[in-house]
Amino acid sequence: MTAPGNDPRPTPLLVLDVVGLTPQLLAHMPNLRSLAGTGAQAPLSTVLPAVTCAAQSTFLTGTTPDEHGIVANGWYFRELGDVLLWRQHNGLVQGDRLWDAARRAHPGYTVANVCWWYAMGADTDWTVTPRPVYYADGRKEPDCYTRPPALHDELTEKLGTFPLFHFWGPGADIVSSQWIIDATRHLLATRAPDLALCYLPHLDYDLQRYGPDDPRSHRAATELDRAMAPLIADARAEGRTVVALSEYGITRVDRPVDINRALRRAGLLEVHTQDGMEYLDTMASRAFAVADHQLAHVYVRRPEDLEATREALADLPGIEQLLDDEGKKAHHLDHPRSGELVAVAERDAWFTYYYWLDDARAPDFAQLVEIHRKPGYDPVELFMDPQDPYVRVKAAGAVARKKLGMRYRMAVVPLDPSPIRGSHGRLPESDDEGPLILCSTPRVFDAYDGGRVRATEVKSLLLRLAGLH
Repeated sequence: MTAPGNDPRPTPLLVLDVVGLTPQLLAHMPNLRSLAGTGAQAPLSTVLPAVTCAAQSTFLTGTTPDEHGIVANGWYFRELGDVLLWRQHNGLVQGDRLWDAARRAHPGYTVANVCWWYAMGADTDWTVTPRPVYYADGRKEPDCYTRPPALHDELTEKLGTFPLFHFWGPGADIVSSQWIIDATRHLLATRAPDLALCYLPHLDYDLQRYGPDDPRSHRAATELDRAMAPLIADARAEGRTVVALSEYGITRVDRPVDINRALRRAGLLEVHTQDGMEYLDTMASRAFAVADHQLAHVYVRRPEDLEATREALADLPGIEQLLDDEGKKAHHLDHPRSGELVAVAERDAWFTYYYWLDDARAPDFAQLVEIHRKPGYDPVELFMDPQDPYVRVKAAGAVARKKLGMRYRMAVVPLDPSPIRGSHGRLPESDDEGPLILCSTPRVFDAYDGGRVRATEVKSLLLRLAGLH
């Protein structure tokens, strides 16, 4: 290697994580289609589970979940006795990151991370990630975390407060992705990082609400494509190589699977009661599941309960596979954070986190957008309760209390999971419904076996595109 001072500047990169992008949706995205037409396009083989945190960690480390440790969007922390989803500390990811490898090849390599997950504590030069203000009186207000800290006020003054309630919940829409696009454009113009990572969640919303074949989902794809166009143009104008990829494809579902209720009915899951509400007792339960879209980690406290747990789930409609130790090894999920068993849903099914048997006993957080309190993923947070004729009045009242600086509860989420029409997490059955990768550089995927890029090859691909591999 030549002396660092003599090294040419690496080719700058813009990497767009277009969540949920598939070949079917690309048909509704002319700007991305043009990028692929003059550049290159290939299927992208994802990992199990095909969810955000696991897939992104694979892209950035070049390893699978059994190595980097991100076995889902959240899991049971045995040492704490608690289920925690959507943690943000980069220290949870095990392994060598993309930027570590880049800096070994080119000291001084700079990186901007705009909303890719596990951003906090990462050794990147500029970081932007959603982070609400949690006030002492219980209020939660929209905001973001940045590094360096001064970037927070700079972005807020230019773009407004990060639109958290448009990033997730019943109000999730293009507004959050537009803010992220604008923040990325600002960093390209003012900081010129060698690598810019940009996370665009917009397709996640309507595809889960309505399914991938619904016209509203197609409109969302076109809407996001239009919003991305100026960012792609900026990148191309300054000579950046543009890569767009997706973590998974979303497929149509219509069967919610109440895996925890099955374990409770079998006498394996326990709850404790406070103020008439039931809470999952993870420390006392013989077995329980952490549901994450179409995959669920099933934690079994004692080896002698494994067989009873298998029997409780063996005939549960909607489960396609129940992975044991050998199954986990085969799918690269053999990590201490994984459940003793891992359930994979059938194609048209997905797992709820529900563990109560009577909605009157559900905890109050069940009807809130509470991603950090629920012991599993809840896509129903994308809806307002259609069974409550006063739901919008209640929401307006909560907003009014919020504006007055008072405590409020936005209890608008339904307890009926049936409206969900899209999910992910399984490995795709065809390339048409699976993720893909696009690049502004022609023929860049020709060298890959069968023209297919594996998720574990994304890290080395990006290093090669930067001229560092």
